[in-house]
Amino acid sequence: MAPHFPILQVVLPLIAAPVMVLMRRGAVAWLLAVAVSWAALVMSLALLAQVADGGVISYAIGNWPPPWGIEYRIDRINAFLLVLVSLIASVVVIYSRASVAAEVPREQHYLFYTMYALCLAGLLGITSTGDGFNLFVFLEISSLSSYVLIALGRDRRALMASYQYLIMGTIGATFIVIGVGLLYLMTGTLNLADMAARLPGVNDARPVLAALAFLTVGICLKLALFPLHLWLPNAYAYAPSVVTAFLAATATKVSVYVLLRFYYSVFGESTVFAALPMRDILLVLSLAAMFIASTVAIFQDNVKRMFAYSSVAQIGYITLGLSFDSATGLTAGIVHLFNHALTKAALFLLLGGVALRLGGVRFENIGGIARVMPFTAFGIVLGGLSLIGVPATVGFVSKWYLVLAALESGAWWIAFLIVLSSLLAVVYVWRVVEVAYFREPDATVAKLKEAPLEMLIPSWLMIAACIYFGLDSALTVGGASQAAAALLQGVR
Repeated sequence: MAPHFPILQVVLPLIAAPVMVLMRRGAVAWLLAVAVSWAALVMSLALLAQVADGGVISYAIGNWPPPWGIEYRIDRINAFLLVLVSLIASVVVIYSRASVAAEVPREQHYLFYTMYALCLAGLLGITSTGDGFNLFVFLEISSLSSYVLIALGRDRRALMASYQYLIMGTIGATFIVIGVGLLYLMTGTLNLADMAARLPGVNDARPVLAALAFLTVGICLKLALFPLHLWLPNAYAYAPSVVTAFLAATATKVSVYVLLRFYYSVFGESTVFAALPMRDILLVLSLAAMFIASTVAIFQDNVKRMFAYSSVAQIGYITLGLSFDSATGLTAGIVHLFNHALTKAALFLLLGGVALRLGGVRFENIGGIARVMPFTAFGIVLGGLSLIGVPATVGFVSKWYLVLAALESGAWWIAFLIVLSSLLAVVYVWRVVEVAYFREPDATVAKLKEAPLEMLIPSWLMIAACIYFGLDSALTVGGASQAAAALLQGVR
């Protein structure tokens, strides 16, 4: 079965989804979700090892050779991302049982796991496929299921957040499919590798530049790059806790991968960064995200919403790495993609435990929470330290490489701004510490107890990963540097 892993990891959750609907039982749906998530993780690890040993894997669907048929193409960067998505999914799905029971009506549990399986299939499909239109199809599968997952929250504002995400997501998807269509018009192919080989002959044509513009705007809407982020804060704040954790750690990261794939593997570095002012545009938008979103986060009264704005700022750090157009900068962006996924998954999972016990995560309600939920509160502090970039956490590794990239390019002032923006993270993380540890718990909080172990253990696994990969970054930085080198060489 190993030769079929590229397609099996997508097909299994895709098949599991209708089976869950037919069974109509929440417990069975959860077991199926656990099975397909862990199977995807095993296959992703196997693919990563295979790519490391033997190079690019090309899998032809239906034995139709590319570029005539649809090709799944696994190389160093998407193998790295497949492991990330399946790892987050495997941890989140274990956590989800208690969280979903508390936040989603019982009769909708099987629908929740159906949408989860479809979202997982879509994210893995986006990452694996080597076909432009196939990428759009999987993007829509993951997006449509995400809208439903967000809307399943008990808070009525989740419906509005989902609708807002639907509108902006649909605009983004429309821009993407127009961009892919223009590339097909100019090259006569949808295979991304074949498209890359044919584009040099028509690079100066206006439809190609228009395609680049449409794809950039559409993908940046999906990855929530400032100022195209307006859907994200409400979606993260009002969705069920497990949905927030899953989407924050995977959906925007997969969109960053799509941007990398088109910029480096399809259009080519010379077209995007040498012939056009994309470096300056990304630099300005990234710095704006880092400072404006972090400042807005400071003034939020809901902890989930605060960390949602923090995510916008952290996406700015990822795109800042891309703006350097260097091996070190690209490595920093890719490694922060991985590190931020671990950190935000941990934080939102821990906040889910607070929401389970308290019914919400507003600052006015969580005073003194550390006295009754010490493990949860301490985990949130460690996750916050990673956002700040304190040594011995994954956040420090990311920011260290960003500073190195800035100094390498001679832009010492950008290195200064990276450090300065981290001080804003100190402010909003300290708000949580101050409320949790230095306020007296009221009568409601005093009666609470620690989150259930089935929620606490997965959360702390993510926290442990934040510390472990902060102390030993050989695997993450090594994988990111190899992926960066492959992208800069123009992987076809």
